[in-house]
Amino acid sequence: MIHAQRPLIGITLMSSVVGTDNRELQAVRPTYLRALEAAGAVPLIIYLTDDLDAIRSLYDRCAGILLPGGDDVDPAYYGEEPHPHLGTVDRQRDAVELALARWAATDGKPLLGICRGLQVINVALGGSLYQDIPSQVATTLDHRANTRTRVWTELTHPLTIVPDSRLATILTTEHIGCNTMHHQAVKTLAPGLRPVAYAPDGIIEAFETTDDHYLLAVQCHPEHLWDTSEPRWRALFTDFVAACRQWQLA
Repeated sequence: MIHAQRPLIGITLMSSVVGTDNRELQAVRPTYLRALEAAGAVPLIIYLTDDLDAIRSLYDRCAGILLPGGDDVDPAYYGEEPHPHLGTVDRQRDAVELALARWAATDGKPLLGICRGLQVINVALGGSLYQDIPSQVATTLDHRANTRTRVWTELTHPLTIVPDSRLATILTTEHIGCNTMHHQAVKTLAPGLRPVAYAPDGIIEAFETTDDHYLLAVQCHPEHLWDTSEPRWRALFTDFVAACRQWQLA
């Protein structure tokens, strides 16, 4: 029996230091990898480097790109000075992921953003961010609730999804629970994007393109939910991988 080749989906790493001697490390949380594998894809690691030609070579081998969660995006990319509550930024990761997002947008290659990934895509395409929700947005909702409890699978607030959106079609619902572990959020949405899900306080929790390009981003972390507390999130990864398979066959 001949099986269709599983699409390669690029996923970026994050930088860290470990041990008492501060050894450098690049890593990705395996929850993302398991979600892609379960949906029928093969994750392709895109490491961090200043050599964007090398990154482009990896990008060209991919049928889609997933930009995962992580630290804050440098506000210099959207023309702002650092806020006092800005967290850690990674110049190298910003450069790699902004390039990937712009290439995918230009080429129409499937692109999925999760948490920081949503923020990177918005900035890459010309939008801006709230650098720190607690000090910049009038809200009582704790958007870092799961970070504080360290229970990644807990559904801490509901999402309201726009009825005619791709996301509503994928999840077959206009209301779903999610986890939350971010302190930055969309302020000005980039041209060509539309908001398609909101938190109870009005924060944009998902967006997609206004054209046929498969570009979708969510602020929550469904990679912790699809096989545990909210199985409907599985469909997000299944749909994304299906789009990548179509890109591969085109």
